Amino acid sequence: MPEKEVGFVEHWFGHIMVAGIKITKGKLKVGDTIHIKGHTSDFTTVVNSMQIDGKEIAEAKKGKDIGIKVAEHARTNDKVYVVTP
Repeated sequence: MPEKEVGFVEHWFGHIMVAGIKITKGKLKVGDTIHIKGHTSDFTTVVNSMQIDGKEIAEAKKGKDIGIKVAEHARTNDKVYVVTP
């Protein structure tokens, strides 16, 4: 499936399994499938919810810093791609 880069992991909060992601291109929506890939990270997950400053949002555009709960360990500077059908 084709992928489009939308940002990168800026912070990793391991105790709550949340990736702090900086959106650098395009947009990301709840329901999108994302692929997080880095030197040792490589997994796909569905965005079930995302937050900015503790508030739920449905969509994030370029320039925003968001938090997404993920099931696997993401690392700082991992690339984030939206998987398109």
